[in-house]
Amino acid sequence: MSLTTNHLTWIITGASRGFGRAIAECALENGDTVLAAVREQRAVADLAERYPDRFASTSFDAGKTAQVDGVVEAALQRFGRVDVLVNNAGRGIIGAAEEVSDADLREAMDLHLFVPAALVRAVLPTMRERRSGTIIQMSSQGGRVSFPGAGSYSAGKFALEGWSEALAGEVAPFGIRVMVVEPSRFRTGFNQPDVIAFAESSPVYGEALSAMRADLAQVDGVQEGDPVKAAEVIVDLAHADDVPLRLPLGAEAVRRIGNGYRTNLEALEKWADVAIGTDFADAPPSVRPV
Repeated sequence: MSLTTNHLTWIITGASRGFGRAIAECALENGDTVLAAVREQRAVADLAERYPDRFASTSFDAGKTAQVDGVVEAALQRFGRVDVLVNNAGRGIIGAAEEVSDADLREAMDLHLFVPAALVRAVLPTMRERRSGTIIQMSSQGGRVSFPGAGSYSAGKFALEGWSEALAGEVAPFGIRVMVVEPSRFRTGFNQPDVIAFAESSPVYGEALSAMRADLAQVDGVQEGDPVKAAEVIVDLAHADDVPLRLPLGAEAVRRIGNGYRTNLEALEKWADVAIGTDFADAPPSVRPV
């Protein structure tokens, strides 16, 4: 990790384990200040003991938009500013479209889109006032490419990425950056039995999804990605002069997302003439600004 002297103040959701915990520890080791928004504050009590002047935590249910304003207010009251917001909290929900209930799908959308969006809205006024800030949205390779059984998880991540892409253009004039992180499989605890959720398997899709279900249930602890290395990259970029809009992490993410781009481009080119033929022949070309 490259040490820096421009110390930053972070809000990190889901900081009790996985990417959130790794980012918090890396930022603190770098001399930064962290407000951890976690369900159980005792899970980060050791960080409070090690960094009493630069670490604080607040109780936060990452599925409840009503608690968002309290998180930002806690950071401002304790540290006086927010330089980086990391929307990290998330959870996998696995099952075919017919297997995942409406309630579970709505819960996933709250966790992966509506609460992160609410946190961004809550923190933007203070960032705009300072004309600086970095918003880091923890997405997934599943936010760019999806596969059978992952639709309910990918739905929220796809939505978060589209929302964040527009956000990046909106806030850039105020000196605020947006970075969407797209990891592949990392040893974060995401696949632990008490974290990942599986919809009840139906006879219709049981055989088709059995291998995928088994893989996700058994992969914990043997994933390729190192969350500490990922955290070092993220913290370094938060301190850098420039950040990418999208940052894939892990060889699998690079491969899967790259293949997805190529497949989509091939399909676009294959059907381009058909698509173009649906325009009015005498219509002027588009002059939209984007």
